[in-house]
Amino acid sequence: MGLPPVMLVMDPRDDAAHTHAALAAHHPPTGRITLHPGPGTTSETGLAHDLLAALGKPPLLPGRFPAGRQPAWEAATAWISALPVTRLTVLRAHRLPAGRAERLLRLRALTGIHLALVCHRPHIPAALHQAISTVEYTVVTDVAAACRHYDDGRSSSASAPAGETAVPVRASGRWITSPALDRLISYDSPASCAASCTPPPIVWRHRPPPVPLTPRTAREAARRLAGATAHPRLAAALAATLFTGASLQQLATARPHDYDDTATTLALHDRARYTDGCAAYPAPAWARIFLQAAVCFARLAPGQDQQLLAAPGDRTHLLSIAETARLRPPQPPADGRKGPSGRVEWDWREQREASRYDGMLTARKRPSRL
Repeated sequence: MGLPPVMLVMDPRDDAAHTHAALAAHHPPTGRITLHPGPGTTSETGLAHDLLAALGKPPLLPGRFPAGRQPAWEAATAWISALPVTRLTVLRAHRLPAGRAERLLRLRALTGIHLALVCHRPHIPAALHQAISTVEYTVVTDVAAACRHYDDGRSSSASAPAGETAVPVRASGRWITSPALDRLISYDSPASCAASCTPPPIVWRHRPPPVPLTPRTAREAARRLAGATAHPRLAAALAATLFTGASLQQLATARPHDYDDTATTLALHDRARYTDGCAAYPAPAWARIFLQAAVCFARLAPGQDQQLLAAPGDRTHLLSIAETARLRPPQPPADGRKGPSGRVEWDWREQREASRYDGMLTARKRPSRL
């Protein structure tokens, strides 16, 4: 199936009706995005940041990147492919230089999205004409016809899927406390498999499986993760932790081919068998969008690194995103806290177990009094 033609909406008198209709159609939960580039958008990366913001995500990606270039377009493309977003309307398209217009056309080619460019001028500017001359496009001047494209015949007031709301992440102030996060910064050191490895399904021999999130909590966790970061890898890493109970080191063993979209399983590796060895974990439905976005991101930005999920150096960013999403492991009792009240303590269980182990070794080395 070929790509849908680009729709060029001509608004010669800069009629507010065109702008209002496009903005009213914006409804990400049902796959419709309206991008209104800000006046300060002066680069291709800036336009990608505007697009991430329109998707409901923080526009900046945490971490360091080769040559200092944020893979913002790759992240936006990954999210659009995974969600999926089906329609993108771009206002003030007459202001787009040829390079930024071509970026939007490449986004369309990669995702198959229906793209509408609204030109608030009586004639197509030369830069925009140069960009769209290489693709099939149709010209629309009627507001009603444009509206049918903006919202695909559906009202923007259509109800969102359960749990998909625009409530800010921190609005409730309520933490989601999950024991699955207890080992996120564990001190274990599982190693990746150098050769091809097809792990068997997980068998929980050495630790109990994480308690599955209730449907309501899963929807809320997914909503929070979606709004806490634009980085597909880090969002997917936290999602994976919630259903695997894995540590950061073990998450770092996953490669793009370790997520099987057909079997909906995620493989993690552990050659030294620090925990359960190499194993495939069933991915719950709520987490699959994050894993699909991470796989797409890895394919589009192979120079970033080889990890599907978090890399070992992502610890600080991962914990920051978790706290932004109000996700934390069970906290120590008040009389056992080492840090100030209100600060999340991530490794208190690990430290307690290490202290007990050190105490056992000391007791064994103590000379006998006989």
